[in-house]
Amino acid sequence: MKLAAEPVIHSTENNEDDTMSTAPSAMPQPPQPAANDPAPASAPPSLLRAMFARGTPMLWVPSGYFAMALTYMMLTSVTSIMFKNLGMDNGQAAQYASYLILAYTIKPLFAPFVEMYRTKKFFVLAAQLIVGVGFAGVALAMSLPDYMVIMVFLFGLLSLVGATQDIASDGVYVTALDTKTQSLFCGIQSLSWNIGPIVASGGMVYLSGWLHTHYFHHQPGVFGPEWIDSWRIIFFIVAAITIVTALWHMRVMPDGAKAENAPTSVADAAFILKDSFITFFQKRDVWLMVGFAFVFRLSIGLLEKIGPFFMVDPVAKGGLGLSNEMLGLIYGTYGLIAVLLGSLLGGIFVARRGLQKTLFTLCCAVNIPNVTFLLMSIYQPDNLVVICAGVAVEKFFFGFGSVGFMIYLMQQLAPGKYTTTHYAFGTGLMGLCMMVTGVVSGHLQQALGYVHYFWLVMAATIPSFLVTWFAPFHHKE
Repeated sequence: MKLAAEPVIHSTENNEDDTMSTAPSAMPQPPQPAANDPAPASAPPSLLRAMFARGTPMLWVPSGYFAMALTYMMLTSVTSIMFKNLGMDNGQAAQYASYLILAYTIKPLFAPFVEMYRTKKFFVLAAQLIVGVGFAGVALAMSLPDYMVIMVFLFGLLSLVGATQDIASDGVYVTALDTKTQSLFCGIQSLSWNIGPIVASGGMVYLSGWLHTHYFHHQPGVFGPEWIDSWRIIFFIVAAITIVTALWHMRVMPDGAKAENAPTSVADAAFILKDSFITFFQKRDVWLMVGFAFVFRLSIGLLEKIGPFFMVDPVAKGGLGLSNEMLGLIYGTYGLIAVLLGSLLGGIFVARRGLQKTLFTLCCAVNIPNVTFLLMSIYQPDNLVVICAGVAVEKFFFGFGSVGFMIYLMQQLAPGKYTTTHYAFGTGLMGLCMMVTGVVSGHLQQALGYVHYFWLVMAATIPSFLVTWFAPFHHKE
């Protein structure tokens, strides 16, 4: 049986997500010139020219990756703030939001099955319409007596649909575009994904606080059912954005090509998945690389959900007492700008000095600046400049160091028979770490208090240093 080939990896992972595909490019190749023909003049590819060409990918690449990120961030990040606003304690809020990462973590397991049926565009449109209707359903469910149970159930279903949207959207990207165009639009792809967190964690969280305080005239620091009014509007807005995006893609998105050796049956897909697992665990020093993929972001996983909770919890409970508006502004704008700037400079740093020489330095960059939250929990500053600076420093160095993690997976863990699938396994292990640490983080924080919990976060950096120090390098950079 012939197994499916795999495409070049283009990662748009920024904070929690990574966009992977298991389908190869199937674009027709241009005819080769005859031996007597003069060689054509080679011209460097132009992104500007491609952006304004007829049928340009600019019509659907930005909107497609923005939709992916918006869905992901609303489900796995914004929901934790909403749960907190609605009166859940930190343990439950972090736990329920972290469970929603699971579908994105295991998406490589069902990616081959998406390849078997209909077109990739069909799955993109179906997923986006279901997500839009589902978010509207969440808004409507808030009027029901047992709204919390219904919301959590709907969020679980939508996370599966959102993961399917990721698979299909990536499939359109790598099969509708040739490799040159993929490379040209890789930056547009990544930038568009990063707009999602700005809109979700920044704009929507800010708007929820503004509506709660200025439109519905509720007290901002009091958590409880009064927050339903503002969050209902937020989910109606996100539902409308997603449905409009689906209607737009119905007109402009290409179908995406089917892989030449795509599985034709469930048995074929299962065989490919099984073989990819076998070959993965046959890699040299695979368990050291698995440990690296799982543990590198251990401290970040403990910090991810609790950091925002610390910002909005009252000063009497050890928090900083910020409003949702300030939280959205700090995390969705200053924090994200710091991540993007750090990622850019981190990439330049690795490109100039090489990954093997810089990996431990990058690990230090990810983990040591977490001390800013420990210091803020001890001194509880009320100066917004100090708070913004603390978050920006942590996010900048997180972006700077995370570049090394992604490049290591691409260059050392992924190479082999199933390059893209094995890369997805690596990022899936990272997602599993984020889910497990997120589930327990809120309960640990409640038991320890903020100061002692952030000491625990600093202690959790030690395993990261160890796995990075012993991370094997078997492939040339």
